[in-house]
Amino acid sequence: MPDKPAGESTLSSVKNSLRILNSFTNEEPEKRVIDLANELQLGKSTVSRLLSTLASEGFVTKDPETQKYRLGLRILTLNSIVIANLEVNKEARPILRNLVNETGEAAHIAVLENQEVVYTEQIECSHPVRILSYVGRRNPVHCTSSGKLLYAFLDRVAIVKLLQQELKAYTPNTITDPDILKKELMEIKQAEFCYSDCEFLQDVVSFAAPIRDYTGKVIAAISLVGPKHRILKHQHSTIKNKVIKAAKEISRNLGYMA
Repeated sequence: MPDKPAGESTLSSVKNSLRILNSFTNEEPEKRVIDLANELQLGKSTVSRLLSTLASEGFVTKDPETQKYRLGLRILTLNSIVIANLEVNKEARPILRNLVNETGEAAHIAVLENQEVVYTEQIECSHPVRILSYVGRRNPVHCTSSGKLLYAFLDRVAIVKLLQQELKAYTPNTITDPDILKKELMEIKQAEFCYSDCEFLQDVVSFAAPIRDYTGKVIAAISLVGPKHRILKHQHSTIKNKVIKAAKEISRNLGYMA
């Protein structure tokens, strides 16, 4: 078999390096060479060579005891650059802080990426009991307030694709029936608001509203999250109004004129 042209070989190496980086998850933060080779269907020597290159640039690091690789600090540096320069985050930060001060609960900005909801900004609350979250965290869309809200504003093709997938149950409250979820997405779009009642984590409720850019397109969601035992039902209406108000304020700062 003839050798690949140099350009094609380089492109293949870049692509496989990115596949390696994308294979690390919160559930599997560390992997051996053989694990990556099997998962990505690549030769062990190829994976080992690519990992060595990535390690030399700080994108991965190797544990000498376990021989497992994990993401390196260089990833964190790039992540911080992306997060800091997202326009929606710049406009949202003071408004998020105000929302947290008014409600006493944590607030987030989230966007969609690859059928997951990704948190790009977070202001934590001062309570000793907090909800585990962080910037960069990825959550499923079908059982989170931000995820469902953002999906509600996508086109029909994207929604159908979501409904065709397995809707994994994370709690007894998770919606796993595609017909019920479809109906709820329609209601969310009409209301421009989403409330999630312990659908992803037990005893955790969340409220979300859409953030629009100057064209009117929904580009992100603002959400407020807290434990159900602390956010009582009689507070829901007040919190809902505050979240919607914050979303509208951020949208105006981005140039949206309702």
